Amino acid sequence: MQRTFYKLHGIGNDYIYFDCFDEPIRNPKKLAQTLSDRHYSIGGDGIILVERSQKADGRMRMFNADGSEGRMCGNGVRCVGKLLYDVKGIRKNTLTVETKSGVKTLNVVEKRKGKATAFTVDMGKAILKPEKIPALFAGETVVDHPLLVDGTAYRVTCVSMGNPHCVVFGGDPDLLDLKKIGPKFEHHPAFPERVNTEFVQVLGKDQLKMRVWERGSGETWACGTGACAAAVAAVLNGYAEKEKEILVHLKGGDLKICYNGERVLMTGPAELAFVGTVEI
Repeated sequence: MQRTFYKLHGIGNDYIYFDCFDEPIRNPKKLAQTLSDRHYSIGGDGIILVERSQKADGRMRMFNADGSEGRMCGNGVRCVGKLLYDVKGIRKNTLTVETKSGVKTLNVVEKRKGKATAFTVDMGKAILKPEKIPALFAGETVVDHPLLVDGTAYRVTCVSMGNPHCVVFGGDPDLLDLKKIGPKFEHHPAFPERVNTEFVQVLGKDQLKMRVWERGSGETWACGTGACAAAVAAVLNGYAEKEKEILVHLKGGDLKICYNGERVLMTGPAELAFVGTVEI
């Protein structure tokens, strides 16, 4: 069966999107593994299905490159907003997207030639209780907490943005051997559902530089929920201020994050790379 797909990305965090409003995708886990291969197939960080929703303008289901289903993707939800606006013709300046982490509200903040090109997303509350992240630490929060990983002591801050994150502050993340250390964090026994790990350098009160290792996908060029987690962690550790915009530099580009101590707002682009067909 031939299916149309849309290749979209948010600052290099690229997924293969399918319009499933009228026709579902069978076995999306296997499909994600097959299509995500960058040498033998389309290539991407996974696939995202855009479905009808009873409670929002659309529903998003995302599957990582290894076939595991994720609860939320910050860059992905912006691209879903673009697909709903540009392709499905839902021409509203405020869109809602149902995810496994709840309904997210997206505001179109930039347009070009009638197309939506950037969104601000209300990412909801930052979850800090370790049992809800989940992370196996004692106490009410995990802020600047010691963690031994592969024989090396790190100081970590743990946050959930609908998916679990472990933030590590240090020097230039470009100097890290991320392929070596990333899986050690991802599969650490302290994280029963695995974890996304952000390695962050503080460049100033309002600027962070970050690389990310995502569970199920490895290093990606960007991670929206990871940028949110890094900004929240920066505030919790005194590196940044509440209610001030924080510019997060990622491998694929920049995101703007604002954390008021309760909710997190993320602003960034969504871009269509190309449209194609694939045999399923």
